[in-house]
Amino acid sequence: MPRTKLIPDDQIFKAICHLLTAGGDKAVSFASVARATGLAQATLAQRFRTRDGMVFAALEAEWARLYARVLAAGQSAPQSPKGALSFLKELDDCGPDAAILAATFRDARLRERATVWRAAVESGLAARMGGGPKAADAASGLFAAWQGQHLWTPSGGNRGKLKDLVKRFAQ
Repeated sequence: MPRTKLIPDDQIFKAICHLLTAGGDKAVSFASVARATGLAQATLAQRFRTRDGMVFAALEAEWARLYARVLAAGQSAPQSPKGALSFLKELDDCGPDAAILAATFRDARLRERATVWRAAVESGLAARMGGGPKAADAASGLFAAWQGQHLWTPSGGNRGKLKDLVKRFAQ
C-alpha cells in the first residue's frame, strides 16, 4: 500500500525555486530540498527519481503557474495603453528571476514553456496597445524593458518608468 504524501508537490516546487533563486542551480540537491521541506532524501528520490527530474518538475510547474497568472491578468486589465501598465502591474511579482531563467534555458522543453509564456505576455500587451504590427513591436519592447527591470533592479539597476515607454509607443 503506497504511503500518503505528507507534503504536496507544489510546496516542494516552491522550495526548489527558492533554492534556485537564493543559490543557483548548484544549491538544489536531494539533501538541500530535504532540509527545506522536512522530507527524507529517499522520499524525494522515490518521487522524482533524479535530481534533474526534480528540478525539471519544479520549473515546469513554475512556468505553468506563471502562464496562469498571465491569463488571469488578461481577464482583468482594460484594453488600452493604460491597461498595458495594469496588465504588467498584475504580473509584477511573478516574472521569473535570473536563476529560474538560467535553469530553464538549459532544457529545450522548458525553453518552449518560457517561449509560450513570453508570447502570452507580449500578446496581452499588444492587444492593449491597439493590435497590429506596430502594437506587436511595442509589446516586444515593453516586455524587454519589464523583464530587464526584474533582472537588474535587485542588483541596484535603475528602474526606468514603463509608463513613459507606453506613452511613447502609444503615439
